[in-house]
Amino acid sequence: MGAPVAINGPIGERAITCSHSQWSTGAAEQSERVRAESMGSMVASVEEIGAAAAPQAVERRLGELRATFESGRTRPLSWRQSQLRGLLRLLADKEEEAFRALHDDLGKHRAEAYRDEVGVLTKSANAALREIGKWAAPEKVWVPLVAFPASAQVVPEPLGVVLIFSCWNFPLGLSLEPLIGAIAAGNAVALKPSELAPATARFLEENIGEYLDATAVKVIQGGPAVGEQLMEHRWDKVLFTGCPRVARVVMAAAVKHLTPVALELGGKCPCIFDAVAGRRNLQTSVNRVIFAKWSSCAGQACIAIDYVLVEERFAPTLIKLLKSTLKRFIADSDQMARIVNGRHFQRLSNLLKDPAVAASILHGGGLDAKNLSIEPTILLNPPLDSAIMTEEIFGPLLPIITVKKIEDSIAFVRARPKPLAVYAFTDSAPLKRRIVEETSSGSVTFNDAVVQFGVDTLPFGGVGQSGFGQYHGKYSFEMFSHKKAVLRRGFLVEAMLRYPPWDEQKIAMMRHLFRYDYVRFIFTFLGLRR
Repeated sequence: MGAPVAINGPIGERAITCSHSQWSTGAAEQSERVRAESMGSMVASVEEIGAAAAPQAVERRLGELRATFESGRTRPLSWRQSQLRGLLRLLADKEEEAFRALHDDLGKHRAEAYRDEVGVLTKSANAALREIGKWAAPEKVWVPLVAFPASAQVVPEPLGVVLIFSCWNFPLGLSLEPLIGAIAAGNAVALKPSELAPATARFLEENIGEYLDATAVKVIQGGPAVGEQLMEHRWDKVLFTGCPRVARVVMAAAVKHLTPVALELGGKCPCIFDAVAGRRNLQTSVNRVIFAKWSSCAGQACIAIDYVLVEERFAPTLIKLLKSTLKRFIADSDQMARIVNGRHFQRLSNLLKDPAVAASILHGGGLDAKNLSIEPTILLNPPLDSAIMTEEIFGPLLPIITVKKIEDSIAFVRARPKPLAVYAFTDSAPLKRRIVEETSSGSVTFNDAVVQFGVDTLPFGGVGQSGFGQYHGKYSFEMFSHKKAVLRRGFLVEAMLRYPPWDEQKIAMMRHLFRYDYVRFIFTFLGLRR
């Protein structure tokens, strides 16, 4: 899930890591231990990266993937089902190891790790295993009578050898969610996990080959140099999750082989907060805003709420509830993931150092550079031309922007680049209708946020600058499939009107056929007028 920050090279991940905010006794010592463990992981990862980075090694592994696909090994439904079952066994057998890796990389609590990654993946793999027979079945389509005798089908076929660039903020989920679709579609897959989540990358490399077909699914570790090497080769599809700057580099590299690319980026996802009826509904709405801003990787998510739009008269009520609920939900560092690394911490810190922005802070704002922690922060009406309102925040900072009327929020959203998601808490049917009809985004969710990511029957993806290409559920299968058109005809009927020499009668008959007006066609064929 995308982030607009520093890059380690032309094709690399955002230079961001996560660490706990330190608000409780003993948290500093815990952070030092975690950072030491992460450094050890990084050293091991660097050694692996060095081994993987040799061009010959990369080329050899890609050659094996291509040979496996060309052999037809990945096409049978039985193979695809076996890979999905293997993935489910991996998630079950190695759950604790996955939790440890996500904690080492991002400081995620095991509950957050299960909710946002392991649990979601288990659901997705089970759904794919249950539905894959329907997804892969040829679909009969209508053929006009003029083609009689004929039948037609749309036959899904695997694209071939595909490349998945994952991201660091959900390093397990954003690696395996698209992998589910790719193997369900019958492809051979190269997975490039983020070097900024080294523990999870190592977890994937050590276990994918054990539980899945190692000749058809390969994890290739490395940094920007490896990413560049990978993009020098021909792929049948590339899925990149990351920031727009690196996405442009990926697309430019893909041009050489005319490789189709899907991009999952991000943007500033707005939350329109209307006055909702009833104290219970209001509190539930606030709970869900906090979940969508601070509870998923400390706001380091492309679908996290970036800012809130609310009427001036209702803003004090919303702010009061946000403050009190934050104190209950996130009382200490164990309840929120870490900021990912020093550069990301500095970028977020700089957003708050703008004097006009600093003056707008109503809650939080505490910075702990030693432990890379930033307290959940609420700001009221920071300048609209400040960086915090023009860049994707990707962190635990929440600007609240007031409007005279809640309907004004629609024009506010329309005036900015199309986001990955628009959220709105409202009881108003007319406002819901206007948001759907008058704004453009990857998705719209009413009275909740972020949860659309886990609904397999909805496509996930952006529009415009927030990306293109959609996956999840059947949409993942379709992303990594080619819909091949198959038409079968017999020799019983042959209409000579499509061949020269031409005359007016043939032209007239063609006019009738293209309108499917078979009565007039027959009259013209017989030389009669109707």
